[in-house]
Amino acid sequence: MSQLETPLFDALLKHRNRHPIQFHIPGHKKGKGMDPAFREFVGDNVLSIDLINIAPLDDLHSPKGAIKKAQQLAAEAFGADQTFFSVQGTSGAIMTMILTICGPGDKLLVPRNVHKSIMSAIVFAGAIPIFIHPEVDKELGISHGISAESVEKALQEHPDAKGLLVINPTYFGFAADLKKIVDITHKHGIPVVVDEAHGVHIHFHPHLPVSAMQAGADMAATSVHKLGGSMTQSSVLNVREGLVSAKRVQSIISMLTTTSTSYPLLASLDTARRQLAIHGEDLIGEVIRLAKDTRKRINAISHLYCAGEEKLQTSATFDMDPTKLLISVKNLGITGYAAESWLRENANIEVELSDLYNILCLFTIGDTKKEANILINALIRMVAAFESEAVIIEPSVTLPDIPGLAMSPRDAFYAKTESIPLVKASGRISAEFVMVYPPGIPIFIPGEIITQGNIDYIQMNIEAGLPVQGPEDDTLEMIHVIKEQQAIK
Repeated sequence: MSQLETPLFDALLKHRNRHPIQFHIPGHKKGKGMDPAFREFVGDNVLSIDLINIAPLDDLHSPKGAIKKAQQLAAEAFGADQTFFSVQGTSGAIMTMILTICGPGDKLLVPRNVHKSIMSAIVFAGAIPIFIHPEVDKELGISHGISAESVEKALQEHPDAKGLLVINPTYFGFAADLKKIVDITHKHGIPVVVDEAHGVHIHFHPHLPVSAMQAGADMAATSVHKLGGSMTQSSVLNVREGLVSAKRVQSIISMLTTTSTSYPLLASLDTARRQLAIHGEDLIGEVIRLAKDTRKRINAISHLYCAGEEKLQTSATFDMDPTKLLISVKNLGITGYAAESWLRENANIEVELSDLYNILCLFTIGDTKKEANILINALIRMVAAFESEAVIIEPSVTLPDIPGLAMSPRDAFYAKTESIPLVKASGRISAEFVMVYPPGIPIFIPGEIITQGNIDYIQMNIEAGLPVQGPEDDTLEMIHVIKEQQAIK
């Protein structure tokens, strides 16, 4: 087959053009049974391929035809032995990776700055997370990746670990020395799985960080929808056989996947793969040039700083993706959250993320010089609006400590609990997740001992207006903790 082909998309178009009479779901029957206003807005084309796994269209749970061919082409494009399409987003692919290599009581080496789907999968698996401290950037107030040295130390202390999970690149675009990390871990006979949610494009341009498959990783959950041009919720799971079994991966991803798979999502994966494989290097090259030029222009604006290659100093910050523009606003005297709100209200700009000190803007193959100019002009106006408050802030950023783990996350999640005020919870064992989302980095996970320092960190984020999520009580006044057994008198 050729990378020019789109076997699944072609099968859908062929089937649509036959105009078969449908006595099957979905009940809207090509949109005829749908609310007219929504049908008119969405359009007949997409509704005509919103179908189910009838024989001519193959079945994602047991692919033998068009889906199998589409996945084979994706594997070839990504340099994998096998590729699985995910309509459960990258979260579903990440859960599949962890459940493939871990069972109850198994140790999994993970960086602390992980996405909530990873911690959810650890709960499902009954695994024990062994956290590796990511490198902290105190100037920017963010976590980077994990260093090769910290991985070596973790493997020496936990030789019985069943796997290592790496984030590459991070949400902010920084990448560790993944090839070195993979080589070190494989010497111990342990598989490496990669959260590649923010790195679908890196495989398709030589001037971007090495991709998971290029580095020899065993599995990688890759968001095609985030930066690769497919529809939201569509991702791929790339697999290199040897330390993991592709058949087991197929079994587990099927367990986690709806039987009513979305063919528009699957078709968008098929066509996005074609675009990346055929035109990716040229398209991404244009994005890199645009982003680098925009970074230079941002750094010429007073009080703003857009991080660049000067940050590449260790094996945890070994490389970077220049299409991620992390803009520090702390010297403007405002929070990233305030900057996000100002840009929304005054320039009709939506950013990817804000935190206490930064905003994150993503440049993709959908951006042009026009959008870059709009961003620059808006940032200049924002600085003018806040300049009277501008102060030089010393780089003394605090990040949450990693609490001690008193019991496995799964045992804590299913234990008897009670709800108490968060301000009185120091010393108790959390039964809930508490995280700042995005990006979803946990402050507490079930089974960890709550500390006063992290309670204070939560309050600091709440006061700044940042989205702290997780507890059942969305006011964050109460938290579920493990119920303490009282001694019988």
